[in-house]
Amino acid sequence: MRGDPSDDVVRSYYRMRQALGYLGLFLPVTLILGGALSLGRVEPSISDYYHTLLRDIFVATLAAIGVFLICYRGHARAGAERLSDDRVTTVAGIAALGVAFLPNATGGGLATFSQDMLGPRVAAAGHYLSAIVFLSCLGWLSLVRFARTRDARRRRIYRACGWLTAAMTAATVAASWFKVMGPPGPQAVVNGGRLVLWFEAIAVWAFALSWLVKGRAGLPLAAALRRRRGGTPGAA
Repeated sequence: MRGDPSDDVVRSYYRMRQALGYLGLFLPVTLILGGALSLGRVEPSISDYYHTLLRDIFVATLAAIGVFLICYRGHARAGAERLSDDRVTTVAGIAALGVAFLPNATGGGLATFSQDMLGPRVAAAGHYLSAIVFLSCLGWLSLVRFARTRDARRRRIYRACGWLTAAMTAATVAASWFKVMGPPGPQAVVNGGRLVLWFEAIAVWAFALSWLVKGRAGLPLAAALRRRRGGTPGAA
């Protein structure tokens, strides 16, 4: 029997949300462990892995996240709302691509295409701006859009993830300033403690958890659609 198209849509959204969640979950873990095993060190920030042997993982994962976010439509605007899920995720996806393809600094050797076209300073400024926009959009989604659920437990999770993303974004901005331009003492503390890396990682993990929970939220609807058309709850 032909499947219900609405069921296919629900499952497609489930898979996309789960993919976004798992990509965010494993990106910091893969970079940190991969750097420790292959390079014998942990970089001061996630962005600094662009200039290491793990560049392919850094760029490919962020590019995948960016494409998924651009393709994600979500819910339409309701009433007098100015922003839809689609608009916010598109901006976040473009920002993710900016983080991936605009290096945060010159790693030595040949410049990248973006650095060659824009100049290292402009490319680095674009990288930092893209990172702020990316995390801010994801935090807004968790706090404003996802938290509208009627499920109190999920609402608490979304709000916690949103506030954590916002707090870690602010902490990342402050720590990044000290990392690049701060006085020697605080700069040594930030770089030695890898504070930017951990602030970024926590923000990304919060975003990942939010999307993983959001993905699971659609499963009851998919099961109801299968029951309505006479299928079994566990049907693929």
